[in-house]
Amino acid sequence: MGCLLLASFQTYAQTPQLDVNIVYVEQKIEHPPVLSNLVAWPEDEGLMGATLGINDNNTTGRFLGQKYSLETLIFEVDEPKSSRDEKIQRVLAEGSKLVVVNLPADDLLSIVSLDEAKDDLFLNAQSSDKNLRNEECQANLLHTIPSRAMHGDALMQFFTKKRWKQIFLIEGNGSSDSALADAMRQSIKKFNLKIVEDKRWIENADMRRNASNEVPVFTQARKYDAVVVTDEDRDFAQYIPYNTWLPRPVTGSAGLMPVTWSPVIEQWGAAQLQSRFNKIARRSMTGRDYSNWAAIRAIGEAVTRTGAVDATTIRSYLLSDDFELAGFKGTSLSFRSWNGQMRQPIQLVHDRAVVATAPVEGFLHPITELDTLGYDKAESQCVSFDNNNQ
Repeated sequence: MGCLLLASFQTYAQTPQLDVNIVYVEQKIEHPPVLSNLVAWPEDEGLMGATLGINDNNTTGRFLGQKYSLETLIFEVDEPKSSRDEKIQRVLAEGSKLVVVNLPADDLLSIVSLDEAKDDLFLNAQSSDKNLRNEECQANLLHTIPSRAMHGDALMQFFTKKRWKQIFLIEGNGSSDSALADAMRQSIKKFNLKIVEDKRWIENADMRRNASNEVPVFTQARKYDAVVVTDEDRDFAQYIPYNTWLPRPVTGSAGLMPVTWSPVIEQWGAAQLQSRFNKIARRSMTGRDYSNWAAIRAIGEAVTRTGAVDATTIRSYLLSDDFELAGFKGTSLSFRSWNGQMRQPIQLVHDRAVVATAPVEGFLHPITELDTLGYDKAESQCVSFDNNNQ
């Protein structure tokens, strides 16, 4: 036995080290001022998720002769676009790169479309924009953050199970609120539910003083089963519950929320992931942190299985039926071969607990129930993947 262990150690010691450098790109976000002082966005959101992913990859990698490192390109809010793009372009020109990106949709598209980016692989961990998964999809771009359509479908599956058929939709005033509202409308139609009221929020409402007066008047209607609020910056949504004209559940951006990740997720080993994250970040993991962690871990899994670090091999493996990632969400995660979206469950939560997990039981699919969330193959308008991933 001693000789066998010595031989194994000698074999490991002689294995050449495989260095895996992952580029992390982030544009800092300037969130608009909101009404509540309790709403805050971590300064290191996203980066800490990627850092945990690197740590987890190295925990396994040290036994396999792999060493992972993170090359960070983080730009302040006021960084000129030309200066930022030039710095990114310079890094991409150095050869095949594996890149985790936290950029708005338009900026992301301009980067992945560069000539220097053609031999690189990008994993989008921030933008939920629908066009990135459809008309403007790119063959070198995968998505670990769920689309808004996936969140909308998760919520409407739950509504269908509860027989909440008539919906009062409140749309916020931001552009991202409109995008989320459009996704909710699409999901409501998809599951044969009905919008009985569709209203844009009062932009100048003083909710801290008058929520109990403003909200009942705004939500006055003869009948509705549930309220859906789209307010991605959490400006007013938290004032809607318990103030509606009819005593109905509030969902969406307040109350019952579809999330990529939440501190209340504790099953499937998630508590251990939460604990590891809290140890390095000294705060709770957010959905964006999780998406960055998943991107780094997906790369690590692909490197381990293929023994390669080039973008072409990693992409091919990630989009294959062989890839799966243990994501602490109740089932293995994988990528859709028709638009690069990572399949994953969506939890429906409130502040203290998980209420349900989508796909909700009873929603079936011929391949995987995860494809009942978001854009299935027949719904996809992405042509880049059809041409590049047969």
